[in-house]
Amino acid sequence: MIKYVHRKDLEVDKYNFCIENSIQTRVYAFSWYLDIVANNWDVLVLNDYEAVMPIPWNKKYGIKYITQPFFCQQLGVFSLDNLSKNQQASFLTKIPKKYLKVTLNLNTENYIFSKTSKRLNYFLNIPDAYKQLYKNFSKGRKHAIKVGEKQGLELNNTSVNHLLEIHNKHYQFQIPEDMLLKLITIAKIKNCIKIIGVFKDDILLGGAIFIVSKSRIIYLFSVFTDKGRKVQASSFLISSILKDNKNVGKVLDFEGGNIQNIGKFYRSFGAEEEHYAVFNRTFYKAF
Repeated sequence: MIKYVHRKDLEVDKYNFCIENSIQTRVYAFSWYLDIVANNWDVLVLNDYEAVMPIPWNKKYGIKYITQPFFCQQLGVFSLDNLSKNQQASFLTKIPKKYLKVTLNLNTENYIFSKTSKRLNYFLNIPDAYKQLYKNFSKGRKHAIKVGEKQGLELNNTSVNHLLEIHNKHYQFQIPEDMLLKLITIAKIKNCIKIIGVFKDDILLGGAIFIVSKSRIIYLFSVFTDKGRKVQASSFLISSILKDNKNVGKVLDFEGGNIQNIGKFYRSFGAEEEHYAVFNRTFYKAF
């Protein structure tokens, strides 16, 4: 039986055990992560936490709606054992009618139904030997990495505040900075984050924030100055991360690729495509 459990009534240890050990495990779904990125969230729970589906929601003008939080690409159903297509569909039909609008990203291990749209993500299995990976880079990407090496680029730890300074100066779109700062603070406590800067002559040219989970290294956020783009700092950074994480049995999750040029950039590293469903519902209808 699937029941709706409010966050305040959630058996947190059981819930997190399911997320950690699920077939579909993603860091986005842990309680500590959702407590930061979601204004409100509850959970659909199968039996004794055999499978769960977090429900992030907001309220505006008295109307409750479900929407995907920032810094949280995939949610959906997480289960300790394989679920049938009908079992997974049951979770979607159990989303309460009080949510008049639903837009929720599922995860790549969930089924893609005919009534859902789908989005694209790129990932790269990191092999034991970097040379094995490098041979699958495109000719242009190999050249870009060599440009960075010839420029004497170096990687070192940096702070999220320094990356935000670059973002605010060089990028037009806005991000919830307070949320990101809180996420970084908690992720540091949990020892699951890396904030890497790319430097030339001790000058920061950009960098990225990576969330490290049991199976994935997630490319959560990145920024580069105009100079950084010119000297191929992003290619140098990703190549270095791949080289430094060989033999760890993880996947580099690029967390995107729907924008054509960005997808092309990820593919140039030999990244593979994966699709995840987006469940949309404006008024309640049987799924």
